Amino acid sequence: MEVFYTAKSFSGETKSGQAKIKDERELVEQLRLEGFVLTSFKEMSEEKSLNVDIKFLDRFFGIPIKEKMMFARNLSVMISSGLPLSKSLQNITMQTRNKKLIDVLQSICDDIQTGTSFADSLVKFPNIFDELFTNMIRVGEISGNLEEVLGILSDQLEKDNALIRKVRGALVYPAVIVVAMGLVGVVMMVYVVPQITSVFKDLNATLPASTQFIISTSNAMKEQWYLFILGIPVLGIFAKFMMTTDIGKKSMGIFVLNLPVIKNIVIKVNCARFARIYSSLLRSGVSVVESLQILSRTITNYYYKKAFIHAISDVQKGVNLSKVIFEEKKVFPILVPQMIEVGEETGKTEEILGKLAEFYEQDVDQLTKNLSSIIEPVLMLVMGVVVGFFAISILQPMYGVLENIK
Repeated sequence: MEVFYTAKSFSGETKSGQAKIKDERELVEQLRLEGFVLTSFKEMSEEKSLNVDIKFLDRFFGIPIKEKMMFARNLSVMISSGLPLSKSLQNITMQTRNKKLIDVLQSICDDIQTGTSFADSLVKFPNIFDELFTNMIRVGEISGNLEEVLGILSDQLEKDNALIRKVRGALVYPAVIVVAMGLVGVVMMVYVVPQITSVFKDLNATLPASTQFIISTSNAMKEQWYLFILGIPVLGIFAKFMMTTDIGKKSMGIFVLNLPVIKNIVIKVNCARFARIYSSLLRSGVSVVESLQILSRTITNYYYKKAFIHAISDVQKGVNLSKVIFEEKKVFPILVPQMIEVGEETGKTEEILGKLAEFYEQDVDQLTKNLSSIIEPVLMLVMGVVVGFFAISILQPMYGVLENIK
């Protein structure tokens, strides 16, 4: 059978994870050889029967991270005040305004009242409560420190929310410029180009390929405008859907790690998230291997996912995580394995990783502040190329017509 267990060493260190065993005695013996005493365990077989299918629309409409952060924080406060879990969830449900979250919390309350564990009820909503959330809740339930784990979770979500806001804020200016360029382009193609190109038709002038391309595009936008209007949202939905598939995630991961400016931000954001999540999991009592398994399914970038999967097999063989991370130079700066190595030697990995996360979060903050000034000349260059192409395509045949008249 497969079980989820927690154990403590004689020095007070907490450990948890999954194991395949024949019976409880085998697990006790395995842990005793490692210097740990079994404190609790639970069979995992019942989880496999849970319905964890993600509905199609749920892939596009989730619950904001800020809502989940407040949920974890409020639940932690209520439980630490002595309220039972079911009553705490009912109180939060009444205070919540997000209709989707209300439906989810009501379903969780119903499950808990029928005897289902809190973690098992969360597993039914994988698009809202990811594996990091559910596994930390499971550890908190089994070890009896649910309020402490919820506090750690809320801190983790708060840091994630801050990182996301910084990156999104830095991309607002470039996005506005791109949208404005698109609108100007549409006006030019629909209203200006037809008036200019009507002259060419009257003179029967021979047009270069670039001019023919602009005229064909302009005619298509005027005559089949509905296809363009429908095409934009359809393309957006398709892109969103592709980002939920393995192929889409892999392609995007490879793409962003090869962009000159974006690459540094992506690396530092993922390193900050790795350090923060790994530290939170270790503080909650999750084992190293189980933490890496959760990270491999939480961090979505293809290269980082691959690095964590590789690390799992090496760590199980007894290799230190710092040595494994050191080999992944493409995605982890040298500072990361060095800090992990210090943590392994001093026994303060959680504390050191927390400081490492703060370092990279501050670095991301500085990079995002400078992002607009870096992207601005690139956008100006792109605008210059587009305007130049348009001007040459329109003016070149005009000069040809004037030459023929002379």
